Amino acid sequence: MSHDLFEAARKAMARAHAPYSKFPVGAALRTADGRVYAGANIEVASYPEGWCAETTMLGHYVMAGGGEIAEVAVVAQRMARITPCGGCRQRLAEFGRPDARLHLCDETGIVETTTLGAMLPLGFQGDILK
Repeated sequence: MSHDLFEAARKAMARAHAPYSKFPVGAALRTADGRVYAGANIEVASYPEGWCAETTMLGHYVMAGGGEIAEVAVVAQRMARITPCGGCRQRLAEFGRPDARLHLCDETGIVETTTLGAMLPLGFQGDILK
């Protein structure tokens, strides 16, 4: 079932707007109830003021009402195994549980599966701000 999440991320990557870095990235998440949200990185002329694929994906997810994140897939065109940047790790930790699966992909499929907690073991927790 995770391969279809990779495919959603790969299709999103094809829609990336990366004219400056030439580094397209796609991301997709699946909620526990099976909904899939995808996003691509978007660059603007005031580089690096664009946003990452994970940020776009999370924007779609939030606007649709959110839900429990079961798994996430990330793919980049020119990397054997892409991982979310530090900022995106924190964004994912904000919305996903530490045990949510994170699939690191290359252009052909999933290369490695880890968890959000393993990618950001000591992430800043928003609940302390409440």
